[in-house]
Amino acid sequence: MLSFLKDHPFAVEAFFESSLVLTFAIPKDEIKHLIPECLELDTFNDQWAFIAVAMVQTKELRPKGFPKFMGNDFFLIGYRVFVRYTNNAGKRLRGLYILKSQTDKQKMEFFGNLFTHYNYTTTDIQQTKNNNSEQITSNLSGLNIEYETENENASLPEYSPFADWKEARRFAGPLPFTFTYNKEKKEVLIIEGVRENWTPSPVHIKNYSVSFIEKLNLKKIVLANAFIIKNIPYYWKKGKVEQWK
Repeated sequence: MLSFLKDHPFAVEAFFESSLVLTFAIPKDEIKHLIPECLELDTFNDQWAFIAVAMVQTKELRPKGFPKFMGNDFFLIGYRVFVRYTNNAGKRLRGLYILKSQTDKQKMEFFGNLFTHYNYTTTDIQQTKNNNSEQITSNLSGLNIEYETENENASLPEYSPFADWKEARRFAGPLPFTFTYNKEKKEVLIIEGVRENWTPSPVHIKNYSVSFIEKLNLKKIVLANAFIIKNIPYYWKKGKVEQWK
């Protein structure tokens, strides 16, 4: 009866202290089955599709317009596919389809699953700093990311399909929209994100292992890029539902 609550019924705002995103490239035919019928893969050279792993330290997350002291601080991990959707007005939108979300606090899991379709679970998350590198780990989730914090001349990952960082930046999340789909009702939920001064900086990844990605058993997956942004205000508009076909 209260299922409408999951459709992002109000705008939400937060401050991103940092957002590290690793994007993996996969031949498009390998991941077509991961997205619903209403979406199409957002591809590069009509060959590569992409899954992003975003690790975000949020501060003062709250309904938009509420005072900052009512917000909460959470660490969020999102696993997302780059997609496109043609809306009822005929406009093609670039965005992300959520496969899974994780957080470091049960409070966020509860409210995240009450007001969104993002499939939140709670996990352990540790952040450590070492000279000029940082590490994000989760024992429960089999996540381990180590990256350099000071490398202005970071090179693209060895097997990246991109020729340079300019090409790679087109596939650096978050994108303007996030989509979910109700297959029974054939309804698409569209959530638009709004940000300012969004300038991702290239990052060199020293080591990584991501259990969620590994369990997808993708045969030809490669790390395509990694970017970080810091200290950015961000908000999501109230969700919009429209009928598909």
